[in-house]
Amino acid sequence: MKCSRWLAIFFVCSGITLAGTADARLRLLAQTASPEVSSPTCAPPVLSRLVRHKVAAGETLDSIAQQYNLIPSTLMGFNPALRSGKAPLGAQILVPPYNGIRVELKPNQTWRDVAKTYNVRPDVLFELNGCQSAPRAVFVPGVNWSPVATAAAKPTSSPPGSILNNYPLATKPSRSALLLNYGWGIQPLTGKVGFHSGIDLAATVGSPVLAVADGTVAFAGSQSAYGTLVVINHAEALQTRYAQLATLKVKVGQVVKRGQTIATVGRTGTPSTTEPHLHFEVRSRSALGWVAENPEPYVLRAVSRLNHAQK
Repeated sequence: MKCSRWLAIFFVCSGITLAGTADARLRLLAQTASPEVSSPTCAPPVLSRLVRHKVAAGETLDSIAQQYNLIPSTLMGFNPALRSGKAPLGAQILVPPYNGIRVELKPNQTWRDVAKTYNVRPDVLFELNGCQSAPRAVFVPGVNWSPVATAAAKPTSSPPGSILNNYPLATKPSRSALLLNYGWGIQPLTGKVGFHSGIDLAATVGSPVLAVADGTVAFAGSQSAYGTLVVINHAEALQTRYAQLATLKVKVGQVVKRGQTIATVGRTGTPSTTEPHLHFEVRSRSALGWVAENPEPYVLRAVSRLNHAQK
């Protein structure tokens, strides 16, 4: 029985994470996949859907990124001409449909190796790249391109939450506060499939935003769809991002402590949900940038224990 494209979309959108289901889906899709041609059960590879954009007068890197609902580093990764931070007038640039990076596969490297390196679900990576069994290059979603080429971050032996061990809001952690999950799914405001690189936590506009761990502020300012944004680098190659803020309480280079107020909740940028909230991300260092991870195991790991203790 051939898997339909709509069933393929269902698996991506529903966020099914059972290993058996994902493996079975991969086997089914692989039956019809060829090395260079996408399977009829899948959409064309993301790298075949790049569009060309000619930089017009008055356009900037930020304005072009905002036009396509991307972050500037995504465009910089696909276009060396933009890596100075400027958009040369008349330049022809490539624009992908989602935030992410292009990765050339090395000899003897497979797309499964890439999925493992960047902590991306194998079935999602497989389908986004047209169900090709042996592609020469793949699109990896949710990875922020960086000009610094460093060794991939090694997995640490520390359990989730040993470094990032605080809730980013003054209120107590609550599962009901989670307005939008991390990962691929139907985006509430657009009704389209998209990748949400963090979680949206319900919060009152103007309420304090707290650092989840000790660290150093790497960015504090306005950043396209993120709006007013604070980025903090932590130990063990971890990073947290706090977005759509109102006011900033820190500056770049400042050392902050766990629980310190770094900003206030706002409505800046391009929120994914209409209710007031904090957009919060956890990322880990990789060879080409900071890879998005699911923040829930860090900030909501103790919710059930807290609730049980309160009974």
